[in-house]
Amino acid sequence: MSHHRSTVRWRRREGEAFADGRYSRVHAWRFDGGAEIGASASPDVVPPPFSSAELVDPEEAFVASLSSCHMLWYLSIAAKRGFVVDAYEDDAEGTMARDGRGRMSITRVVLTPRVAYAGLAPDRATEEAMHHEAHERCFIANSVRTEIEVRVP
Repeated sequence: MSHHRSTVRWRRREGEAFADGRYSRVHAWRFDGGAEIGASASPDVVPPPFSSAELVDPEEAFVASLSSCHMLWYLSIAAKRGFVVDAYEDDAEGTMARDGRGRMSITRVVLTPRVAYAGLAPDRATEEAMHHEAHERCFIANSVRTEIEVRVP
């Protein structure tokens, strides 16, 4: 078992209203290794100037964490099977909609990993099987109800 920590920090700006909903949603995420990332509500949820499109929003982070987890498992599986990966890129996309309970949630995430290999590359069936295994092993995917699809181009 392992434990993972983060600190989310927000502070109302001096003189900023609050009860009327006119306050900044900009905040910071600090992780146990020391990395700090600027974060905000999504401008799709809270309009600017009370959000910041330049910062990471929780929905983007959710999609990125699924993509990152999948990639890390895929790289591990490829290495164990003797394939040398030179590059991996995924333009992941999440869709927010009402779920079966009528609640807004990220109901679908599509991963579109493109993998470049040095030397011998797996055939399509093997690559798809490796992505399936990566998905089955991904801790984040195993932790959510969101439909997650992996499309191997």
